[in-house]
Amino acid sequence: MIVRTLTDVIGTEHDVDTPTWSSRRLLLKKDGVGFSLHDTVIKAGTETEIWYKNHIEAVYCIEGRGEIEVVGEGTVYPIEPGTLYVLDGHEKHLLRGATQMRMICVFNPPCTGTEVHDEEGTYPIID
Repeated sequence: MIVRTLTDVIGTEHDVDTPTWSSRRLLLKKDGVGFSLHDTVIKAGTETEIWYKNHIEAVYCIEGRGEIEVVGEGTVYPIEPGTLYVLDGHEKHLLRGATQMRMICVFNPPCTGTEVHDEEGTYPIID
């Protein structure tokens, strides 16, 4: 059994902060459960271009408001508490935080815990 708290992660190498988001990685590849679980804060007034070409990501909003725009389609979906979206087609997207948003994110394959987006907005596969 794995028991971990957000407090256990905050301030460690698995608490990754960037100009547009902060991600506290609670479950990682090394935990061996087949996915990673992240408690992520999207900063108010920001826009982040993301393309998870190596991962499937499911995101559940528990706090705040914003939107996600599918790049190339122009389709925009509002995000508010209770909204789930899944990037099951590896969609390149723009994530915008109108207010600070708190998101619970699941990645498959699992992340190692220190990833940040590269120049394409992608997390690399790390063995």
